[in-house]
Amino acid sequence: MTSPSTQKIKIMGILLDRVDYDRALQKIEDFLKTGGPGVIVTPNAEIIMAARKNEKLKEAVNGADLCFPDGIGVVLAARIIGKSLYGRTAGFDLMTQMLDMAARRNLSVFLLGGKPGVAEEAAGSIKVKFPGIKIAGTHHGYFDENGEGQIIDMINKSGAHILLVAMGAPKQEIFMIKNRNKLHCSIAMGVGGSLDVLAGRVHRAPVFMQKAGLEWLYRLVTQPTRIKRMSVLPLFIIDVILDRLRQNKL
Repeated sequence: MTSPSTQKIKIMGILLDRVDYDRALQKIEDFLKTGGPGVIVTPNAEIIMAARKNEKLKEAVNGADLCFPDGIGVVLAARIIGKSLYGRTAGFDLMTQMLDMAARRNLSVFLLGGKPGVAEEAAGSIKVKFPGIKIAGTHHGYFDENGEGQIIDMINKSGAHILLVAMGAPKQEIFMIKNRNKLHCSIAMGVGGSLDVLAGRVHRAPVFMQKAGLEWLYRLVTQPTRIKRMSVLPLFIIDVILDRLRQNKL
C-alpha cells in the first residue's frame, strides 16, 4: 500500500520518516482507514549497517510504509548529516502507544515471534497492562519458509487488525514485505525483542537511562554477550561521518 507522504531523510541508503510519536500514530490511524497492511519498521544503527551488506533487508526497510528511526545512534547520525530527527525515538514505545490505541478502539492483535512460550507470556502481560485489548492469536517465530503459508492463514483467520512480528532483523522485515499482499491485517509492525520484554524475560533500562540515550549501555551491562553487536554503534557513527565528508567533496 502507499502511505501518506511525509518528510524523509536518508542515512547510508536507508530512508527514514522524520516523524514524532504523534505523527507516527496518525499514520497508523490512516492505515486502519485505508486497509493494509501498512508495514512499519524501526531500524536502529545495527539494522542500517546490516542493510549495507544485505540487499533484501535494505529493500524491505525502504519498502515499508512507515520507517520509524530507533535509537540514539540514528538520532546522532541525523545530526551529523544536518537533518535532525525529533529527538530519541524507540520502536518499543511506539508499539506500546499502538497497543494502548488498540485497547481503546477495540482492535485485535496477533503476536508472532520469540521462542516457544514467549508470545503467550507477552499476551498475558499485554492483557494486564491494556485492559480490554483483544489478543487474536499467538505463534512463536521458529518456522522456516515452507511454513509461512500456514502461519499467514492462521493470522488471517484470527481476524487480527494488528500484527506484531518479533523475529529480529532481517527475518521480520523481509517476512512482512514479502507477504504484505497476502496478509489481511491493517498493520504489520516489526518489534524485534519486544515480546521478550513484555513477557518479562528481558528488562528495559531505567527511564533515566532511556532519556539520556544510554539504553545501549544498560543492555551491554546486563547482557555482556551483546558486545559484538554493540560494537556496531561506533563503527556506524564513523561511517556516517566519512559518508558526509565524501558527499561534501562531490
